[in-house]
Formats: sequence, structure tokens, C-alpha cells
Amino acid sequence: MSRKVFPDADAALGGLLRDGMTVMSGGFGLSGNPENLITALNKSGVKDLTVVSNNCGADNFGLWVLLNAGQIRKMISSYVGENKLFADLFLSGKLELELNPQGTLAERIRAGGAGIPAFFTKTGYGTLVAEGKETREFDGEHYVMERGLTADLAMVKAWKGDTEGNLVYRKTSRNFNPMMATAGRVTVAEVEILVEPGQLEPDGIHTPGIYVDRIIQGRDYLKKIEQRTVRKCPDAADMAGAAAGEEV
Repeated sequence: MSRKVFPDADAALGGLLRDGMTVMSGGFGLSGNPENLITALNKSGVKDLTVVSNNCGADNFGLWVLLNAGQIRKMISSYVGENKLFADLFLSGKLELELNPQGTLAERIRAGGAGIPAFFTKTGYGTLVAEGKETREFDGEHYVMERGLTADLAMVKAWKGDTEGNLVYRKTSRNFNPMMATAGRVTVAEVEILVEPGQLEPDGIHTPGIYVDRIIQGRDYLKKIEQRTVRKCPDAADMAGAAAGEEV
């Protein structure tokens, strides 16, 4: 068995955790979250974390458990909806927040993984996003400088991986996970299906194993979905009345 493979999430995070560290956690809404690794991080009791993630889970799911346990000091994210606890902690001054436009957050992570310390973008110029940041004019257009992001630990979730750490993501799970895998000083991956080297189609690999330090086969995935609320469909009688010009 490859030296990268660990029996479970607790073992995979062993020796990596300390108070005050920065953690990247993949996921987009309820999709693509490293559920097993988040649970293990919660169980460890590590605190004062700075967490980089698109959002901070939803009620009773994902990174929410870390918020609820008081383990997160600061969030660097782009979406804070559907999480009343997040709002309450932020508004009461118990949680620091660095809010980014979503594309900017993705590019900051990609830049960090590529060794690019900073870049300029039009997004956010002249708004609160640009406060305290360097701005510059190029060819008559104004830009704000954003810093690349790296982390002490990156936790990612893939659909399938091999024992050398090569990863394949599926559909919406291919969100922040690929770039986060490149931006962690140590990257730990969890996969639904773990195979031997040579069993993944080389052209289909999204994250090469060189970026992954440890890997586990996860289990008990909840695979929650976000509900779409729509108005009630009118019945046939209503439709007939509307066609006749009656009030529905």
C-alpha cells in the first residue's frame, strides 16, 4: 500500500494540526465538502482557525460544526448565506470575516498554488472590497491588487482517486477543490472510490498526485442537496379561468 494512504480521517490529520493554523476546505454550497476530514478536525478540538472556503457550510452540516464548536476565528470566503450561526457570530464580533468576490477568491487560491504572490483585478475597484489595498491604473483602467492565498493544510474531496493521490472530481464537486489541492503546504484528500495506480484514465485526472500528501477512502457521505423553492403550479381550473380572463 502507498505511504500516502491512511486508514481514516483521524489518522490522516495526525500530527498536522495546531491552534491558529490556516485551513482550506473544498466545497461549493453542499457539494464537494470533505465531510470525513471536517468531522475529524472537529473531533481534534483544534481552535483559533483561519478557514478559507467558498462558504461555511449550512445549518448542522459541513464547516458549520466547526463554527458551532467555536473553533474558527476567521473566515475567508465569498458566500455567507443559509447560515444563521455565521451571521450571528459575525454581527456579534465573535467571528472575523474577509469577504471576497467569488471569482477573486478562486483566483487568489489558484495564484497561491502557482506561486504568484499577488495580481491585479478590476473586480471590486472603488468599493469596500478595495479598502486598504493597493490600486493601479493600466491602459486607462483601474485595478485593485489581491494577494495569493496558501494554507498550512488543504482538505479536498474527490469522487475517485488512486493510492498515489491522483484525483478525479465529479460534476459540481469540481469547484474549489482542484485549486485548493495545489495551495496547501500539506494536502489531504478524501475520495469515495480508491483504486490502484493505472486504473484512472490519465487524460481524466484533474489533480496530479504530486500535490496530494495523504489520502483516505471516505464513507457515510450525506450528499445533501440544496432545495429550490418555486411557486405552486396552478391547477387546470385556475389555468382555464385565466385563459377566460377571470381572476386567478
